Amino acid sequence: MKINLFAPKLIDWYQHQRRNLPWRHTRDPYFIWLSEVILQQTRVAQGLPYYQQFTEAYPTVFDLAAAPEQEIMRLWQGLGYYSRARNLSQTAQFIVKEQNGQFPDSYHKLLKLKGIGPYTAAAIASFAYDEAVAVVDGNVYRVLARVFGLATDITSTEGKKQFAQLANELLDVSQPATYNQAIMEFGALQCTPVSPDCLLCPFQASCVANATGQIAKLPVKTKKTKVRERFFNYFVITKNQEIALKQRTERDIWQQLYDFCLVETPKKATSLDDLELDETLQLLLQTGQITAPARSYLHILTHQHIQAQFWQITLSPDNTIALPEGLAWYSPAELEALPKPVLIASYCQQM
Repeated sequence: MKINLFAPKLIDWYQHQRRNLPWRHTRDPYFIWLSEVILQQTRVAQGLPYYQQFTEAYPTVFDLAAAPEQEIMRLWQGLGYYSRARNLSQTAQFIVKEQNGQFPDSYHKLLKLKGIGPYTAAAIASFAYDEAVAVVDGNVYRVLARVFGLATDITSTEGKKQFAQLANELLDVSQPATYNQAIMEFGALQCTPVSPDCLLCPFQASCVANATGQIAKLPVKTKKTKVRERFFNYFVITKNQEIALKQRTERDIWQQLYDFCLVETPKKATSLDDLELDETLQLLLQTGQITAPARSYLHILTHQHIQAQFWQITLSPDNTIALPEGLAWYSPAELEALPKPVLIASYCQQM
């Protein structure tokens, strides 16, 4: 594939096949930043409703900066990778307080913002300011690896350098925003991870992977994600229609979100006898009405598989035993307003 032919073919494909997405109709760096952060590790179909909710709730960076973090986390609920929401809040406050509400106007300045890496900085810089810097994400790796037959491991230092260099050589500097949108869209719609549409691909005749039967093998990624198995035992304590919850403050999954009283075990507990419980929780079990878990829930995250089971403890209205440390009582309305992991939100809907 000749380098000078790549961009024109790609952009021509894009002009006919691109999706009508709201962030493609603005040069405002705030909206572009929102879309890019939301779409990190997220498909467009899943991210689009969140983008619409955030732009309606916070139409300017000043609105986002003024919003309580807990409110932002609740709006983010279900999208995962919650550090992104915390970074949104902190970065918005920084831009308002330190930049007078003005976003940095270059790739290198954008890189200094919390939660913005090379890909996101390149996307904002090119889409908002037409800076000639190429985006390199999973879609770009896949397209370049297949079309040009690059078998260098994309997780290696050498691979990242090689792909970044080629991406910038291919970039149409006269229209970087259009080119960057085009190559990402091409990877999302045409050159997909599984079952790419090679028959109608504009690069069919010149694609190295298509010619050599390497489509399923490219790009090369040798590092495999280790999956951690975890076993959560939740105690759902209720009294007078209120429910006991705590905020997860430790450096772990779901930080700053709310869940129930949790006892984690190294393997699945088959009964309460398998659990080591503190004195307060034991007293609550002795004085409350216990409902054994009906079934286990498997909650799958990128790096963790969580098997969770829930015991319900219903206390009488006159029960005066204090809750275990960190727990507090919340009304049904307060429960609804709190940011919760999807696992907990799903359980609450079935209570």
